Amino acid sequence: MSAARRCSPPRALAGLFVWHLKNTGIRQIPCQFVHLCRVANDRLITFQYFNFLKRMYVTQYNKDLSQRAKPKSDSVASPFRELQQLDQEKKVIHKIRPISPVHQPLSETSSRNELREIKSAAETEDSGPPVRAESKEDRQWKEMKLRLDDLPGILARLSKIKLTALVVSTASAGFAMAPVPFDLMCFLLASLGTGLASCAANSINQFFEVPFDSNMNRTKNRPLVRGQISPLLAVCFAASCGVPGIALLTLGVNPLTGALGAFNIFLYTCCYTPMKRMSIANTWVGAVVGAIPPVMGWTAATGSLDAGALLLGGILYSWQFPHFNALSWGLREDYSRGGYCMMSVTHPGLCRRVALRHCLALIGLSTVAPVLDITTWTFPIISLPINLYISYLGFQFYRDADRSSSRKLFFCSLWHLPMLLLVMFTCKKSLLEKEDKGDLLGGNHGRAMEITLP
Repeated sequence: MSAARRCSPPRALAGLFVWHLKNTGIRQIPCQFVHLCRVANDRLITFQYFNFLKRMYVTQYNKDLSQRAKPKSDSVASPFRELQQLDQEKKVIHKIRPISPVHQPLSETSSRNELREIKSAAETEDSGPPVRAESKEDRQWKEMKLRLDDLPGILARLSKIKLTALVVSTASAGFAMAPVPFDLMCFLLASLGTGLASCAANSINQFFEVPFDSNMNRTKNRPLVRGQISPLLAVCFAASCGVPGIALLTLGVNPLTGALGAFNIFLYTCCYTPMKRMSIANTWVGAVVGAIPPVMGWTAATGSLDAGALLLGGILYSWQFPHFNALSWGLREDYSRGGYCMMSVTHPGLCRRVALRHCLALIGLSTVAPVLDITTWTFPIISLPINLYISYLGFQFYRDADRSSSRKLFFCSLWHLPMLLLVMFTCKKSLLEKEDKGDLLGGNHGRAMEITLP
């Protein structure tokens, strides 16, 4: 008792631990356990961590220890057996079939099949380029089969029959406004010759503009673009219209009218058509082309180029700017895609200003008509409302610069020109009035001469 009292509490606890290990049968402590204990002395060991170390030791060195697990009843299935079964099932599921070796002797049938496949692949490779060539040929331009039933409609679209009708009507207006007696045969010859010349000019224009018209939605359905007619046939049609047309105007009417017709064909095909892709000056050149037909009508009736012919040409010249500028404003994307140099594309401000200026110029030209003794003074008064209306729409187009205002101006120009020419014809001075006025001036001049004579 005295020895036990003298011992300190730590030594007593250590003795009890050694005695417990002797009773359990552990004679020698493994090095790993000693190492763990030494490491554990350096840090705080929790109860859970100590139990973990104990379990690890028991499972690894159970032969040295005299511990045996109690056998469990057979009714309770071991979880390890279930895991083993699951592992087996998984092994069966993920089992991979054996792959045959790569280098195997080929049988005769397999070799024949492979040879057939190689031959078929070679044949497809050989036949590949012709198929591609055929697809490229399909994309290229091809002339469509022409039927005789479709030929009149194709030629009408080739000659721009609506534009030709407008040209003939303006030439007829010039013929009717001439201060001479009306000659029916001369009128028919002049109208027919002018129409044939217009058909020739329009056909040559389409012949030159095939690659550019194909890029525009407005012109992509023209006969030459779609291949409904061959270029050779189009040129032959233009020649068959132009030569008789100029011959009729020269021989049937007068040489001056024939010269104006030939000059207009040259101006439209050789100047205006190429200038459309070079400069915005093409609009002014095109306006001159449109102003010549009424002059031709006047010269066909009178045989001379008078101030009245120039006035009619000036009215047509000014009318074309609001008409065409308003039309081109809605087709700016189309003209740009086709490669045409138009005011509406490159100079939109100038396009609107020019349209407004020539709308106002129509008022001034209508006022000049009675001054030149072509119409009475009622013409500028009656034509003032329609001229003011188109000037108002021109101002709206200049101010707003949108598609709506351009459409209004364009559709107004369609009825403005025939209305203006009709009013001008109704207000035309009759031939009797001019003769009476000429006689009156001649009588006054004779009296003056008589008075001056001794």
